[in-house]
Amino acid sequence: MTRSIAAALAGIIFGIGLGVSQMVNPAKVLAFLDMAGDWDPSLAFVMGGAVAVSAIGFHLVLRRPRPLLAPEFPAPSGSSIDLRLVGGAATFGIGWGLVGLCPGPAVASLAYGQAESVTFLAALVLGMALARLVPRQPLPAAGAP
Repeated sequence: MTRSIAAALAGIIFGIGLGVSQMVNPAKVLAFLDMAGDWDPSLAFVMGGAVAVSAIGFHLVLRRPRPLLAPEFPAPSGSSIDLRLVGGAATFGIGWGLVGLCPGPAVASLAYGQAESVTFLAALVLGMALARLVPRQPLPAAGAP
């Protein structure tokens, strides 16, 4: 129960941060991504602040022998780069660039009643289901036909 409450509080704080920083506003995100047009660099400060806070947090947390609410620090389950990973990353980037939303801000923007967020999240769930149908394949070696 304590872990669920901590997760809910972290999610609420994250959602508030996304709202305050305007990451839930697709127009703001698209203006940030449009470096060849009417570029809005303000989200770079948001990302810089997030990286700084994360760096300090990781530095402090990883000095502990274990997390407060778990028996051990979770380790990544895989480290290979395969076609499925590269394809998913490319699809994510293209989608973000086209609509100005990614999963976290899309969920947070539901609080504002944005219809495009519901459409985006429905497409996200469909894409996640379809991704399970794609087999894992190693990347071809450089220079291989």
